[in-house]
Amino acid sequence: MNISNTTNRNICHELDLDWVMAAQANQSAIERRAATLGTRRSVKKEFQAAWLARAISCIDLTTLSGDDTEDRVRRLCAKARHPLQADLAKSLGIDPLTTGAVCVYHEMVPAAVAALSESQIPVAAVSTGFPAGLSSLKLRIAEIEESVAAGATEIDIVISRRHVLNQDWQALYNEMKLFREACGEAHVKAILATGELGTLRNVARASLICMMAGADFIKTSTGKESVNATLPVSLVMVRAIREFYEQTGYKVGYKPAGGISKAKDALVYLSMMKEELDVEWTRPELFRFGASSLLGDIERQLEHFATGAYSASFRHAMG
Repeated sequence: MNISNTTNRNICHELDLDWVMAAQANQSAIERRAATLGTRRSVKKEFQAAWLARAISCIDLTTLSGDDTEDRVRRLCAKARHPLQADLAKSLGIDPLTTGAVCVYHEMVPAAVAALSESQIPVAAVSTGFPAGLSSLKLRIAEIEESVAAGATEIDIVISRRHVLNQDWQALYNEMKLFREACGEAHVKAILATGELGTLRNVARASLICMMAGADFIKTSTGKESVNATLPVSLVMVRAIREFYEQTGYKVGYKPAGGISKAKDALVYLSMMKEELDVEWTRPELFRFGASSLLGDIERQLEHFATGAYSASFRHAMG
């Protein structure tokens, strides 16, 4: 594959099954490396505050509940526009910042788009029969098109896990390519649902397939599986991203989702991205957290840094 302009979005590349089948995952080595990520080094004081501010800018602030309402989405969007209390941000010397995006179901896209109309915050819609991805292909493609027409500029699709479990890589590639085409100008994040793929080798191969078919981001989970984002899975996926970049010149983003709720975990993930890839992959253009409660804990940690005391969690509600 030829080296391309690295500032462009990812494109659809030809399926290279030799490359895919060569992908392996040494589970014991990966787990040893993952175990060191949170212990090898840490950032303190003002450096920690700066990295936590960076983490806020990488959050896809998310509500994906059956009882979502337009009012809840509007409150979430207000939080996305002003994720830190003004007095806290001022005391820390943090420039105004927003979250990376707001992520909602298709039905909530119009409310989110309206609430964020005067901001630069993208609206992301989960799509393609989220979370199981078991509706018909025609309906899944139509859902993407309708979300884009409603104003979503990022689409989080779910792959058909059965293609991975059956080792039908051509089917996975064809499906992902159709999803990418349906997104048009909207960026597409491919959710692998890694907790349901069986092995780390399957995760590596599915990651490569989705990137070959044009995914702008690869994402761990829907947040609805029994096992969501983990550090071993993340290592496999970010190393696939690194290999893909080295082979093609295209930079694909990464989004861990599900179970990341503590500020200290966010720092570990940011450290991993910097060490395994580059500092560029710690910015919202190439890295996102799929989270709802993470922001509240980051706020508490930043208030502790500013005042020396932890505040009650109710002071940092999402809406």
